[in-house]
Amino acid sequence: MGRTVTLGELKRELRDRSGKTIVTTNGCFDVLHVGHVRLLRAAKAGGDVLVVAVNDDESVARLKGRGRPLVPLADRLEILAALEPVDYVVPFSEDTPEAILGAIRPDVHVKGGDYREEDLPEATVVRAHGGRVEIVPLVQGRSTSGLLERLGEA
Repeated sequence: MGRTVTLGELKRELRDRSGKTIVTTNGCFDVLHVGHVRLLRAAKAGGDVLVVAVNDDESVARLKGRGRPLVPLADRLEILAALEPVDYVVPFSEDTPEAILGAIRPDVHVKGGDYREEDLPEATVVRAHGGRVEIVPLVQGRSTSGLLERLGEA
């Protein structure tokens, strides 16, 4: 089971990497669905330690619009930390996770197939510290926005 930590705590935890591969991913994780679970499993399979950076409520609202998030940050952090692949969960308030990634210097940063590496602002930070970006296949038809659209039709 993972733990929710601050960036300062995370940096201390990862100080002695002892040859471990650090993998990160990030997102809003507003309403957890199978696409999220598969992303987290794929990310963990690529290394020893999985860090999930989670947008706080204010940044989710900026990115996703009024009425979001549906699930408050504390709940999203607790849910993610309870998932088997996750080692650490760390919240952030910016729209993108560059500050966290620059601070912990992951070996691999994983995103879902709805992104392209060249469109990710954080890719530059990851590569600047010798890491690489991996894009995992998107689970078609599975998204929080899609779920919300379907609920609106009900």
